[in-house]
Amino acid sequence: MVLDKYSAVWISHSSISDFIACPKAYFYANVYKNPRSGKKITIMNSALALGQAVHEVLDRLSDLPVDQRFSQPLEDVFKSVWELVSGKKGGFINAEEEKDFYDRGILMMQNVTQHPGILLNKAVKLPMDLPNFWLSETEGIILCGKIDWIEYFPETDSIHIIDFKTGKRDEKEDSLQLPIYYLLVSQCQKRKVEKMSFWYLDRDIEPKKIPMPNAEKAKAEIMKIAVRIKLARQLNHFKCSKDDKFGCRNCAPYEAIIKGRGEFVGTNMYDREVYILPEEAKSL
Repeated sequence: MVLDKYSAVWISHSSISDFIACPKAYFYANVYKNPRSGKKITIMNSALALGQAVHEVLDRLSDLPVDQRFSQPLEDVFKSVWELVSGKKGGFINAEEEKDFYDRGILMMQNVTQHPGILLNKAVKLPMDLPNFWLSETEGIILCGKIDWIEYFPETDSIHIIDFKTGKRDEKEDSLQLPIYYLLVSQCQKRKVEKMSFWYLDRDIEPKKIPMPNAEKAKAEIMKIAVRIKLARQLNHFKCSKDDKFGCRNCAPYEAIIKGRGEFVGTNMYDREVYILPEEAKSL
């Protein structure tokens, strides 16, 4: 059997989350293309802009030797990166809202600078831009995802997976994010995963350790959802989870974009069309 990555169904933590929240929202975020341009669409908002900026700054650190990671103040790097999401590009409704999120980002940079911890240790970079592997060759499903940081423990030749969090809410206990990253890292390199953590950058001075997942149980759970996604794509059947003609909070914003209530602000690095919505259109 010849495996074709182009015809496979690619799934990730974000696409699984989309599908669980609302299959119709999953369709708009992962399948739908603007018929006029042939491009997929993305809705930008302030929280997403903050997350993108903070992650970009920290991602740059992992490419540097340990002794050079803090040679340039992180606040300066953040200010430069922020230009990429400033104004409408970041979905900000006004200067006051943007300043609030910008200030939150600066505080995160200060927190990391004062408590660098794991960022001063050796790190592992996976040998691909988007780590992926065949979750099921038979079903034609590929699991993919980008890991924020992988700390290396030279004493045991093992690793620590860390995911940076910029939101105000804790990740749910049943979140599949780190189990997905566990499977990805286990398949894409040979070192043992010794530890996994979330780092809530706006309030914690170090990563918060979480229990290690049961690999087989995690794979089975992810596979169960992946098969549902594959079937929905085959049948082209994506029903709103609320089953309401007005849609739910997850798919309604996309409906508003398609009905012309949004504003096109450009394309992103993935060649997706980026839109923003005025507050009054987000629930229409």
